Amino acid sequence: MNRRSTGPPDQPHRYEIRLRGHLDARWTARFDGMTLTTACDGTTVIEGLVVDQAALHGLLRTLQDVGLPLLSVNLSDTTSTKD
Repeated sequence: MNRRSTGPPDQPHRYEIRLRGHLDARWTARFDGMTLTTACDGTTVIEGLVVDQAALHGLLRTLQDVGLPLLSVNLSDTTSTKD
């Protein structure tokens, strides 16, 4: 199996997750530290740092519980902080 690394494994990575439908601002607390943005095309974008793959899977399970269809999950930036 090929394993492709996009950065050091001990650093958080920034993800952009797009859902069909709108989540209102009250959901922000459920996705600690993530930014929720609703778009005029009827989607919601959740963006922020995810510490590791286990945390990403937990986030995806939470989104499954919300019930909105998942459209995409993208690694948007491999650096955790800007110096």
